[in-house]
Amino acid sequence: MTMNPVRRALIAAVLAAPLLAVANVNVEAPAPAFTATTADGKTVNLADYKGRTVVLEWTNHDCPYVKKHYGSGNMQGQQKDATGQGVVWLQVISSAPGQQGFVDGATAKKLNADRGAAPTATLLDPKGELGRLYGAQTTPHLYVIKGDGTLAYKGGIDSIASAKVEDIAKAEPYVKLALADVAAGRKVEKASTRPYGCSVKYAS
Repeated sequence: MTMNPVRRALIAAVLAAPLLAVANVNVEAPAPAFTATTADGKTVNLADYKGRTVVLEWTNHDCPYVKKHYGSGNMQGQQKDATGQGVVWLQVISSAPGQQGFVDGATAKKLNADRGAAPTATLLDPKGELGRLYGAQTTPHLYVIKGDGTLAYKGGIDSIASAKVEDIAKAEPYVKLALADVAAGRKVEKASTRPYGCSVKYAS
């Protein structure tokens, strides 16, 4: 049976993504410290958020998998739920200039305004330094860091690796569950899962 060309391309993106990981961050170990520039031109450090749970969300607005979660409102809903409970939610854009998903600060802010997104801040990482530090492979790829600086979760947003909106309701919401475990002081049950999405468009 001939596979749909779009589906073939999506599967190829997922399979190729792990090849881009250059770091191996481990759960229950200290999350790598970083300094980054926001879409507003401010400088932030992971240490600025000591004592608070932090989510890192790698994103690329042109990726079909990212469009799935933003087009449905799922990502925005999770951002708002988390930040409403005091969580710091940081979008990270590691697309290199000339690559899919690359934007400047003004464009990143407009995209979020148009989509009703609610991250605490958007971090611009055009050189891919932050992405490579964490071994970010896909968009989306998410990490949850506890207030003590320990990495509590890394992996996919949920359990169904597809670009279909209808699969969101059927999927196990890994990030939501991880945040609930962290808030309750429990060890995250599924602390490391396979991320899925488009490969992060790092500079070659």
